[in-house]
Amino acid sequence: MYLYPESDESQEEIQSQTAPAPTRSGAGRLIRDILETLLISAVLFLGINAVTARIRVDGFSMEPSMHSGEFVIVNKLAYKFAPIQRFDVIVFMFPRNPEQEYIKRVIGLPGDEVVIADRQVRVNGEVLDEPYILQPPAYSGRWIVPEDSLFVLGDNRNNSSDSHNWGPVPLDYVIGKAVLIYWPPSEWGLVEHWGAKGANP
Repeated sequence: MYLYPESDESQEEIQSQTAPAPTRSGAGRLIRDILETLLISAVLFLGINAVTARIRVDGFSMEPSMHSGEFVIVNKLAYKFAPIQRFDVIVFMFPRNPEQEYIKRVIGLPGDEVVIADRQVRVNGEVLDEPYILQPPAYSGRWIVPEDSLFVLGDNRNNSSDSHNWGPVPLDYVIGKAVLIYWPPSEWGLVEHWGAKGANP
């Protein structure tokens, strides 16, 4: 019995059958990783925007609580699970121009009587304790808050465009509750709502 050496062609065929399949190139893996990162970033971005908003404080109407140029995170889901409370700091669409966003403090709830006189604010006959204001109001007036609206004021009472100028804010104009000042870093901190500290008739 004679054994004949395999030809070069036979050896190449055997090697091609037993050799492992070529792996995906490094460039392909890089592209896949980039696409996955972009997808995850987009999902996170959309998710964060669905539950929060970020606004810039413009002007001095909320001093001393907030200052012009600060950036604030707004919880857009806050009032999906709990009612708006007196003294909450809210962000809303300006009733006279819904493309503008305002930030003010809630003073009157639906159905409340708000009276401003003698440099004091009374709600349903009760004088509010307001440690957060810059100065007592130098104006006066009386308002009955509609059942579908809020009465809001700036903490800088004598330098604020608010409900004492242009009336109540419809509830469906409310964007959310201001929760955190995040810029500049020196002013970082939670927004004071004073609901448990001030008078809350």
